[in-house]
Order: sequence, then C-alpha cells, then structure tokens
Amino acid sequence: MNQRIFRWAALVAANLFLWGVLSFYGSSIAAPQGGKQPFTNSVEQRHEIIRELQQIRTVLQEQNRLLRAMAKQDGQAK
Repeated sequence: MNQRIFRWAALVAANLFLWGVLSFYGSSIAAPQGGKQPFTNSVEQRHEIIRELQQIRTVLQEQNRLLRAMAKQDGQAK
C-alpha cells in the first residue's frame, strides 16, 4: 500500500514539475519583437567610424606638432 501511494505521489510530483517547466516555455521574451533595431545600419556605422578616425588623425597631428615645437624649444634652451 505504501509503495502504491509513493508511486502516485511521484507521478503527481513529476507531472507538476513538467507542467511548471513547460509553463515557462512560451512566456519569456528572449528577443524584442519588432521596434527599433539594437544596432545601427552597417553603412552608417562605417561612416561614423571613418569620421571618428579622421578626428583622431587630426588630433594626433596637432599633438605631434606641439611635441615637435616643445622639443625645438628644449633644444634651443640648452
């Protein structure tokens, strides 16, 4: 009799567990549906990277010019 009750309890517990697991199957939203894309257009992204690289190049040229001017001043001061 105890073994029969144990089997029924195990069967009910397994069913409840599987029902609980399967209830989460469709209720979660893994990816947003429609709306704005998380990334910009690849062409726009490429143009933005090019603009930023050009700005970095300009800043580096200015920095190099200032460093050369300081090196000349230090060379003349000695």
